[in-house]
Amino acid sequence: MKHVKVYGPGCKRCETTAEMVRSAAEKLGIAVSVEKVTDMAEIARAGVMSTPGIGIDGRLVHAGGLPDAARLETWLKD
Repeated sequence: MKHVKVYGPGCKRCETTAEMVRSAAEKLGIAVSVEKVTDMAEIARAGVMSTPGIGIDGRLVHAGGLPDAARLETWLKD
C-alpha cells in the first residue's frame, strides 16, 4: 500500500488533488491511503513552499498547483 500525503490548507485545489490521487490509484489498481495534512508547521517541515503538495511514501514529489495526471500515475507506480 502506498501512503500519500496531500499538503495544503484544505482549499478546493487540495481537495481536487486528493481526489486525483484516489482516482489515479483506482485506475492503476494500486492501494493507497490518503492523508490530508493541513498543519502549516508540518507542511513547512515537509518542504512544501506552495500548495497543494504531494508526498508518496515519505518522498515529496510535487508542490504548487494541480499535478499533471500522467505524472501522478508515474509517481504512484514508482
